[in-house]
Formats: sequence, C-alpha cells, structure tokens
Amino acid sequence: MTHGSFQTPLPKNEPVRAYAPGSDEKRRLKAELKRLSGETVEVPLIIGGQEVRTGNTAPMVMPHDHSHQLGVFHQAGPDEVAAAIDAATKAKAAWAAMPWEERAAIFLRVGEMLATSHRDVLNASTMLNQSKTVHQAEIDAACETIDFMRFNVHYAERLYAEQPESSAGLWNRLEHRPLDGFVFAISPFNFTSIAANLPSAPAMLGNTVVWKPASTSVYSNYFLMKLFQAAGLPDGVVNFVPGRGGTVGNPVVADRRLAGIHFTGSTQVFRGIWSSIGQNIAGYGQYPRIVGETGGKDFVFVHASADSEEVAAGLVRGAFEYQGQKCSAASRAYVPKSLWGDVRDRLAAMLSEVRMGDVADFRNFVGAVIDQKSFDEKKQAIEAARASSDAEVVLGGECDDSVGWFVQPTVIQALDPRYDTMERELFGPVLTVHVYEDAAFEETLELCDTTSEYALTGAVFATDRAAVRKATDVLRFAAGNFYVNDKPTGAVVGQQPFGGSRASGTNDKAGSILNLMRWVSPRTIKENFLPPRDWKYPFLGEE
Repeated sequence: MTHGSFQTPLPKNEPVRAYAPGSDEKRRLKAELKRLSGETVEVPLIIGGQEVRTGNTAPMVMPHDHSHQLGVFHQAGPDEVAAAIDAATKAKAAWAAMPWEERAAIFLRVGEMLATSHRDVLNASTMLNQSKTVHQAEIDAACETIDFMRFNVHYAERLYAEQPESSAGLWNRLEHRPLDGFVFAISPFNFTSIAANLPSAPAMLGNTVVWKPASTSVYSNYFLMKLFQAAGLPDGVVNFVPGRGGTVGNPVVADRRLAGIHFTGSTQVFRGIWSSIGQNIAGYGQYPRIVGETGGKDFVFVHASADSEEVAAGLVRGAFEYQGQKCSAASRAYVPKSLWGDVRDRLAAMLSEVRMGDVADFRNFVGAVIDQKSFDEKKQAIEAARASSDAEVVLGGECDDSVGWFVQPTVIQALDPRYDTMERELFGPVLTVHVYEDAAFEETLELCDTTSEYALTGAVFATDRAAVRKATDVLRFAAGNFYVNDKPTGAVVGQQPFGGSRASGTNDKAGSILNLMRWVSPRTIKENFLPPRDWKYPFLGEE
C-alpha cells in the first residue's frame, strides 16, 4: 500500500495525425490494412477473462466490399449473459477495493498504448469494419479514445477530491462509492471511441461492466477489448458479450443486480429499455442509473448575413463526413432565399470533387453506409423525395449496393418545411434544405425549434451578431451542443462535452466530469471527535 495525495498527469488532447503522402504513419497504416484484409478472425465472447465460443456465429464484413468477410463472431445466449453478470459480480469487490490511482493507471496505460503500439490496428480495424476514411478513423478510434482515457482519469481525480466542509470538532467526508451492482454498457457501431468510453467510464470509478457492442462493429471492438486486457484490466471488470439486442439485453435488464445503463444508440431502443426498467423497478436491489445518448435531427440555420462559402463547406463536412452516420451530423438546413442559389452552386461544385469508394484508398472522402438495412432506408427516402410534390432531389441521389452499400451524398430541397426528411432521422448522407424568405428569420427559427423531437446538435451561420444572439436564445433547448459559424459535428473531449435532451438522450455530457458523476453513489461520513455526554440542550434550562 502506498500513501500520498496523488495527481494524475494533466490531460492534453491527442494530436490528429495527417497521414500525408509519403509519410511513415501512412505507410504503417497501409501495411496494417493489408494485413488485416488478408486474414479472417474468429471473435469469441470474453467473460471473466476467458474466451467463450457458443457456435452461434454471425459474419463481419466490409461495408464498402460486402463480399469480403473479415471473420465471424460468436453470439451470446441466455447462459452466457448470466455468466457475464456473475463474472462482473464476482470481480466487483476486489476491483472496487483497488486504490483509485491503481485503477487510473490501467486506463492511462490504455491511452498510451493506443497512442503508440496499438494505434494502427485500431484505426485499420475501424476503417475496414465501419467503412471510415483514414481521417475519420484517426479522430475517432485513436484520438478520441485516447482523450477519453486521459481526461476521464483526470475527472475521476477531481470527483474524488470533492469533499464537504467540517465544523469544529467534526470531520466530514464524502466517499464516492461505485454503484451497488453492475453496469450494462450498450455501444453503437459508428464510433469506436464511444465503444471505449461506455464500459471504461463506469469501470474507472470501481464498477464492473457487461458490455454489448453493436453487431456491425464487433470486429474493431474486439481489438479494443484486447487492448483493455493488454493494459492490465483484471478479469471480469469488463465482460465482452456480443449478440442480438434482445437476447442479451432482456435478461440483463431483468436482473435485480442491475445498477446502471450506459447507452448510445437509437431513441426507440432506449425508450424500450427505459420502459422495461420502469416495469421492473420493484425488482431491483437499487434504482438503476440510466444514461443514454440517442438520436438526432441536427440542424444548420443560415442567416442572410452568413458567408455562402463557409456555409457550403460546413454543410459538406457536417452532413457527409462518415456518410452522415454521426448522431451529430447535419441532417436539415434552413437557408435564406437570398443565399440559396449561391450556396447550392457552391455545394454542387464541392460535391463534384468528392470521391466515394474503398476507404483504403486515401483519396476517398466518403465510404459506404453500414449495412443493407441502412442502404435500403436511404434509397427509399431518396426515391420518395423524387416522387413527391413537396420535395426535390437537387444534388446526388445515386445508390449502388452491387459491391458495397454506397449512397451518394444527396441534397433534398423540401418545399414543405415539415416534409418527412426534415423531421425523420435518416442517419446517412442525406441533407434536406428548406429555403425560407429572408424576412421570416424569426418565424423560421421557431419552426426549427419545433419541427424535430430531437435536440442533440445544431449550428447557426451569421456575421450579424444580433442574429447570432437571437438564434442562440430561440434555439436554446433545440441542441445540447450548439455551434456558431461551424459545423455541428466534431465535439472534442474536454472542450465540447457531448449530449442533448428531448428525444436525444439524458444529456449527461460524455467527455466531462458530469458523466462520471453518474457512476458513483456518494456516502457521507461524519466523525465527531468530542461526542456529547449529556442528552440535554441548553434551551431546556428555563421556561
């Protein structure tokens, strides 16, 4: 046992590598892409540190070349789910008793290993499995994951340092206990960094975790789990349990030991989980913490004073990077009539230079959407817009699933401001624009605020400061992350804590101390050095 008031290294955001032509970093990553593409992997469950193979397997493929199978993964059934919960329960006491600085050291090591020896494999597996370009993989799988490890450790230190005042003769302390039970982490396909954060943030505070990764990102998430193990995470602290949503989720939510849910995914699934917890509330040993980041129908609102070139660049990046498969992606835009012609022409010029294809070709800006279901949904929405009298496909719109699930970056102009694709989350490279009369600025702000049930991210473009102020006020509850003269994507850990409300989640702000507060159950300890020896109070001495 060591003693001291330990301070973790001051966190700094990991620099984004450029992978410029001829660079060593590009050469190494290209070699890793080639190596992984040339082999297949059989991914087991990892329960209590042991690999478990159920024989019930599902394929892992490249979205941009769906005939290329990266391997298979074993899927959990009820018995494996029960074993994972038992393993988390068994590991809890020793993990919670470990000094916080020892737990912190493991995750700091995860960050440093990822910054060096494991960077290429996690980036390459993310590119192949989730069809991310090199830049998108780098800012996600590498940099944001590293940032979560470094900053969350720092936030844990700050959280533990939060202590109450003490009066004379007393010592008041606040013990930041882990939750009383296990945490269920459910991660999405689109960000490897979120898959890293959802199980690790609760674990840093002494919780043990059952982690269900998305079935379309098991490949990269397996390499992440192996990194946790290589960094020294004890067996059973995080249990890796891929499988079908209901097969894994239903028995977990029904277990009385459930202490918390850390979720990122669809609004519909989250509502179903919340409903199940509510129906089962009397059966738990504690009230489960529910933390979720869900859908978005994120907006860009353009004022007549905005710069058209800046708007067009923000829309191309905000709507079409990673095929629009970001919960923060620009999905609807409001553009004044006076600017629309110029913005549309600039969008057309920019998109004419955008290349789409295999992400191993670093010249491509857009890859494929994640699977056939996603492809079909985007294609149907585009075809419906072509057939509608309330909308028009003005740019892009081509879809081809012969080799990969490719949907061309598409811009729909909605004549009806409440047209389907102005309201419905599509989660793909489809941007819908409504053109409004310049004089209707304030009325259109109100329209923007009330059109969508979501409230995740949004942006305003304007050089008129009064217009910025007005948009900021009117859209105050329309976005948890609000951007001025910038695209609504790209939140950085420690800089823009991420999350929204309404149908977009519980707004517990991943990338900040606010999220970590959800994974502790504080206990106040009052110690009296001079306890009273008489039960009587002075006021009793006189009538």
